[in-house]
Amino acid sequence: QVHLVESGGGLVQPGGSLRLSCAASGFSLDNYAIGWFRQAPGKEREGVSCISSKTGGTYFHASDKGRFTISRDNAKNTVYLQMNNLKPGETAVYCCGRRGDHWRDQCGRLTKRYDYWGKGTQVTVSS
Repeated sequence: QVHLVESGGGLVQPGGSLRLSCAASGFSLDNYAIGWFRQAPGKEREGVSCISSKTGGTYFHASDKGRFTISRDNAKNTVYLQMNNLKPGETAVYCCGRRGDHWRDQCGRLTKRYDYWGKGTQVTVSS
């Protein structure tokens, strides 16, 4: 059965760093695009980053470029999101999702294109 499990969240001061992990099971990660999304209290889930099976990462917010890095380790069946210089506004539950239409090998921020989700890991950026 398909499972996605996030880890690596926690409490960090503004300007700090975290590396999130998305461990996949029940399928081979190297055939799917994986996206990172976040949802803050009172807000809709929004896309953060995505990595396809053969291309580099996509970053959905200009302010994240240069601070966030998405990567994958197919041998470990895991996708990572390195987040540097974190800001309080980025406090949220961070989830990873699997792109359902994997044959397109395409990333995007629309949540309806992702067919499986992890439960999320809490990231809190506060002084």
